[in-house]
Amino acid sequence: MIRLSQIKLSLEEDISTIPKKISKQLRIQPQDILDFRIYKESIDARKGTVKRVYTVDVSLKNEGKVLSKNKKLNLAPDLTYKKVKSGNEPLTGRPLVVGFGPAGMFAAYLLAEAGYKPIVLERGEDVDTRTETVNHFWKTGELNTESNVQFGEGGAGSFSDGKLTTRIKDLRCRKVLEELVLAGAPSEILYKNKPHIGTDKLKPTVKNIRKKIIEFGGEVRFNQCMESVIIENGETKGVKLTDGTILTSNVVILAVGHSARDTFEMLHNESVAMQAKPFAVGVRIEHPQDMIDKVQYSSDERPKGLGAAEYKLTHQLKDGRGVYTFCMCPGGFVVASSSEAGGLVVNGMSEYARDQKNANSALLVSVTPQDFKDDDPLAGVSFQRELERKAFEIAGSNYSAPVQLVGDFLKGQATKQVRYENVEPSYRPAVTGVQMEDIFPAFIIDAMREAIQAMDGKLNGFAREDAVLTAVESRSSSPIRIHRDSEQLESENVTGLYPCGEGAGYAGGIMSSAVDGLKVAEQVIMKFGSDL
Repeated sequence: MIRLSQIKLSLEEDISTIPKKISKQLRIQPQDILDFRIYKESIDARKGTVKRVYTVDVSLKNEGKVLSKNKKLNLAPDLTYKKVKSGNEPLTGRPLVVGFGPAGMFAAYLLAEAGYKPIVLERGEDVDTRTETVNHFWKTGELNTESNVQFGEGGAGSFSDGKLTTRIKDLRCRKVLEELVLAGAPSEILYKNKPHIGTDKLKPTVKNIRKKIIEFGGEVRFNQCMESVIIENGETKGVKLTDGTILTSNVVILAVGHSARDTFEMLHNESVAMQAKPFAVGVRIEHPQDMIDKVQYSSDERPKGLGAAEYKLTHQLKDGRGVYTFCMCPGGFVVASSSEAGGLVVNGMSEYARDQKNANSALLVSVTPQDFKDDDPLAGVSFQRELERKAFEIAGSNYSAPVQLVGDFLKGQATKQVRYENVEPSYRPAVTGVQMEDIFPAFIIDAMREAIQAMDGKLNGFAREDAVLTAVESRSSSPIRIHRDSEQLESENVTGLYPCGEGAGYAGGIMSSAVDGLKVAEQVIMKFGSDL
């Protein structure tokens, strides 16, 4: 197939008009087109006119002739996933996958598909039970520390926007997208420039992937928390669960997510090589979604046929520190995302329709190990925990979230009487007006103040006085990196232990985590035989 780009459609034109556009661009007859498929769709809202822009792969009757006439044309690359061959080293027991977020899910899926019958251990609940537990927390403030927005089937991504955008250029991304579609995700994620599934559609999708793992011979065990990895003479021998159960295996894939602090501490105590790494902390900022639409689409009303508008903003301070928006949720909610008692954490979430009144995004300031109090590998965890506990206490110690109006924040005054105008905070169960300076160190406050005003110059209204800041967004990525061999992907000092995904410090988001899960599973397959 030939790949064509820059095929533009007005909002009034249907995708059925694409063949006419192809014919015109290639100067061929419509009947010469055998088939076409959309590879990518993006929106161009520049110059005041909104258009949909497509890249398509097209199959032609006389493909060779067309290619010979136009040397600028290229064939579409082969995106077929290439399976790896099994190795011959013996497995001791079934491979163990610890954690059932995107990394653990796709590692287990590939192992199961290849006949390795993995056992998945997830400390949280299945997605349906977990949803009930999380909803109960949002209504009452009663937190389950083992099953929450961070822990459970699907990982933290199950309570997010289900964003599938990524900066990595890895052919495995296509494998992830195709498997998600087969499991029930919208087919448009295969070609949307900024694909998302939405929390409501992501939950049944991950459940269907779990069913496929089981059909292939794998096993998924919920409410099974790992207490320790059994290590003897630098070799993995299995895991011990908190209920005392011991599972024997010489392969343990650690896909525990960025919030498994007890696991990080256990691994550190077992001398598994790791280090503190940079991450970012900050707040959620909420604006009216119709304001974002007007600015981004240069229109008083959202153009018909287009979804809620998004944005992505960055600002660099003179000292080189970065401030940026992250995980922007159009038409979404700010949600309670704590996983430890006595700590307040927020995140953003949207359903597929993205039809709520507010837009929200993380507003994050980068931090590095130089900002921490010591050089301990877990110093970043302590840094996060201190912010979360301050936020919890200042808002009433009941999982009410601390909020401040942007106008007050920029003036350096507390939001005492919460006087919302056009932006009603979406966080539940409750919010409390505060001064963010009582939570964050001065360098983060100063960075956010400068960035908000600078970003207003890029997105008019970003610094509006009635926009709402909600603290604290502290789990944007893992505060540690577990060292692993760059080729075999095993722990540098413990054979058979495979640090994987976002929690291990090798991914950032659903797609990159899922891809890392595939990469680790491939290494296990290439090393070991599957005679189970």
